[in-house]
Amino acid sequence: MIDTATLIKGALVGVAGTLLLDVWALFLARVWNVPGTNWAMVGRWLGNIPRGKFHHASMSAAKPVKGELAIGWIAHYAIGIGYGLLLLALCGSAWLAESTILPPLVLSWVLLSAPYFVMMPGMGMGFAGSKTPNPTVTRFKSVAAHSVFGLGMYLAAEALAHLWPTAL
Repeated sequence: MIDTATLIKGALVGVAGTLLLDVWALFLARVWNVPGTNWAMVGRWLGNIPRGKFHHASMSAAKPVKGELAIGWIAHYAIGIGYGLLLLALCGSAWLAESTILPPLVLSWVLLSAPYFVMMPGMGMGFAGSKTPNPTVTRFKSVAAHSVFGLGMYLAAEALAHLWPTAL
């Protein structure tokens, strides 16, 4: 049974990973003009799912959803929290006390299956971005982003080990 403190730590690990991912995206946008994820379009995609529309040829042509930007951002952080909790479910709370980088990196790479095979096809970008203007760049950006997310989860666990130690 996982205690409340461990659940909170798992959520914080996910939030921290997501925050580092967002800082990375901001850095890429400001320094190299690399566009980040359009969270309004993610919100539009998610907002159309209850309407029975799971796949779109183009998100910009899809029916707009009220609050789609907020939906996209909330989903982004909720997914990050879920991934942080999944990491602890797989590794156990002992990982928080003696974290290593490999588990969050491997998990973040395995979780590439979600955008590659669910989100991208649903948003009209094809499997693993195959219908984007440059699929190789799309895939590389996803791998890099997920790697940064995994690194953020590891760094959060390291910080928590010092700021809020987990008893073994």
